[in-house]
Amino acid sequence: MPISLSRELMIRMDPQDLQELVGNLLENALRWAATTVTLSAGEDGEECWIEVADDGRGMSEPQRHHVMARGARLDEQEPGSGLGLAIVSDLVDLYGGRLVLAPSSLGGLAARIYLPSGPLPKG
Repeated sequence: MPISLSRELMIRMDPQDLQELVGNLLENALRWAATTVTLSAGEDGEECWIEVADDGRGMSEPQRHHVMARGARLDEQEPGSGLGLAIVSDLVDLYGGRLVLAPSSLGGLAARIYLPSGPLPKG
């Protein structure tokens, strides 16, 4: 699994929440990938991003919209609760970010999280 991360990237998120977020995205990508999953992250001005992409069969735009609903699943034959992306979406909302699902350059799905960069405010 190729990984591309900046050493100085600061993500505004509790470490346990970040682990939950990335873990859910990786679990989904590994489940649906044909052979390859990538994890990358970077910074664009006032926000940072994390992307998990795979080379699986991907999703159409209506399917990408559908899977954002809590408990929604595209394949009922596969194990799982359908809560992974809903948990990711809830965490991203909590931290003032956004989740974008799009076709991956690998041919499958890319899930990209955008979050405000810098340290969490104290309070």
